[in-house]
Amino acid sequence: MKSFFRFLLLMLVLLVVALVSALTAMRFAIHGREVEVPNLVGKSPSEARRLADAGGFDMVVERQYYSAAVPEGKILSQVPPARTLVRRGWQIRVAASLGPQRVQIPAVLGQSERAAEMNIRRRGLDVGTIAMMPSRGAAADVVLSQSPPPNASGVSAPKISLLVAQPAAAQAYVMPSFIGQPLANARLVLQNAGLHVGSVDQLGAAIPPSPEAAASGTPAAAAQVPTNVQPTGIVASQNPAPGTKVLAGSAVNFDVR
Repeated sequence: MKSFFRFLLLMLVLLVVALVSALTAMRFAIHGREVEVPNLVGKSPSEARRLADAGGFDMVVERQYYSAAVPEGKILSQVPPARTLVRRGWQIRVAASLGPQRVQIPAVLGQSERAAEMNIRRRGLDVGTIAMMPSRGAAADVVLSQSPPPNASGVSAPKISLLVAQPAAAQAYVMPSFIGQPLANARLVLQNAGLHVGSVDQLGAAIPPSPEAAASGTPAAAAQVPTNVQPTGIVASQNPAPGTKVLAGSAVNFDVR
């Protein structure tokens, strides 16, 4: 019985030793391939690539920025930073310096989007993000704001983002019911809401066209309410119907009795 327990204890000890050895070997295998990221900042692209290749890294130049501290053509920054421990074959992303800013940020406020883009690219800059915003106080397709602002200095990225005005959506209304009301009242309400009376048909006889309708050649079937006559008819039906969504400037047609 004692020999059995000794044998069992020996097997447990051997199992623990085997597990510790396996974990140690695994840790050595994983960390044994880790290498230190070289410092590429301030190096030329060719020199930085040579250092990256020597360490088994893949170097990619992602962006370019203006810098008053780092000369043009040198590496400005890197990710991961120098002396970081990573696996061999890791990718190092770097940004190159464009040197000190040599161009003036143009003022494109108030210009059309196309004119602003041409103005920006003519100076060797790039157009960044273009955002659209409805604006009632400005014409459509006009630049409302820019970033960086005009004549800015110390700009790090050679890009100008624009905020451009887009046409404001027409105001919408829910058509009320004018049935049973005098046509004169309906016309006044429509005028105050930015709408207007379209064709008006008297049940059994059409109201003569207005001078504006006659001058524009409007057919008699779509005759307008005369502007110099106060209609006294009562609305029998209307188009668009009550509850319909209409936009500002729309016409409302009536049948009166």
